Amino acid sequence: MKILHVIANLAPRYGGPAKACLAMAQAVARLGHEVQIYTTNQDGPGELAVPLDRPVITEGVGIHYFPIQPPRFWGTSWPLARALSQKVKEFDLVHIHSLYLFHDLVAGHYCRQGGVPYLIRPHGTLDPYIHRRHRWRKAVMEAWFENRNLRQAAALHFTSEEEMRLAAPYTGNTPGAVVPLGVELREFQELPEPGRFRARFPEIGPKRIILFLGRINFKKGLDLLVQAVARVVRHRHDVQLVVAGPDDDGWGARVKEWLKGEGILGCATFTGMLLGEEKLAALREAQMFVLPSYSENFGLAVIEALACGLPVVISDQVNIWREVAAAGAGLVVPCDSASLAAALERLLADPGLAAAMGQRGRDLVARRFQWGNIALALQDLYTGIIANDRKTR
Repeated sequence: MKILHVIANLAPRYGGPAKACLAMAQAVARLGHEVQIYTTNQDGPGELAVPLDRPVITEGVGIHYFPIQPPRFWGTSWPLARALSQKVKEFDLVHIHSLYLFHDLVAGHYCRQGGVPYLIRPHGTLDPYIHRRHRWRKAVMEAWFENRNLRQAAALHFTSEEEMRLAAPYTGNTPGAVVPLGVELREFQELPEPGRFRARFPEIGPKRIILFLGRINFKKGLDLLVQAVARVVRHRHDVQLVVAGPDDDGWGARVKEWLKGEGILGCATFTGMLLGEEKLAALREAQMFVLPSYSENFGLAVIEALACGLPVVISDQVNIWREVAAAGAGLVVPCDSASLAAALERLLADPGLAAAMGQRGRDLVARRFQWGNIALALQDLYTGIIANDRKTR
């Protein structure tokens, strides 16, 4: 098969969506299929230092970067649109990532024009919490192109049953398929030596680390986390909150103001974005991973934490919460600071429980969230869509 992924950007600052797109493309390429990605060189206010005149080959996947153009917030790139108009017919199937963006508009249009089946991964944009945001602007785009894109897609790719359930009111009759995201578990077998992360951030000292790792933005529940940590440190003084991730739209400054307002700014460390060995070092040192999001269509960072043997505390708006709860790999709480604080205190008070949850988390990842198995599920999904399209035509 010849598969094309189309996504707005792949810079590390964009977190899970960008990382997952590349990983799933590489996983399917390892099965012997030809896989390419069309994207832009967008990297926040700047651009990635990548060639624009030739593909970048990464683990068997050809990544074609096209220049980002104004308006940047929409992921605009007319060279990307021209490439799709000329090349889309060469592919058996196109996998479109996210909604309401320029690449989504042009990819859907040229797929229909060229008679190429496509599926769309909504990236959580059909969760009611996100669907309500900027409603008037999204309504314009729905009338313009998005409703047609969704109606005429061969399938919608959801990464959890919960995401598909939440999206149901907005999908019409388009069939949905659930294929999760994952990790390469071997990458988490050998973790950095103890002490490396603390040496880089000496203000942590011997304190026990509550780790948030992800983009610092509006939906991550960091207001709840600040309030919960403030409750915890009133009872114990051996805790440090570590906030690791890139800042989105100045939310990092808001979080620091919240911490200052609670009188616990000195109990928090902001590391910026951590990648590779530095991220693994943080996961190695932490006592738990916390993600109290108001909306999270999957939570790839949760899977990475589980792969490191960390117990997790997540909200019941992180769409893999049922899987985590069923496996006993962490604690699931509603989006309120009192429940979150109680969960943090429970794990801090019971290291045996935390260790047992960490081991169950690794077992869960090994069973359900490894890219090798996920690639086979994607292959089956693609094959079925292509066969059905040819039969229909």
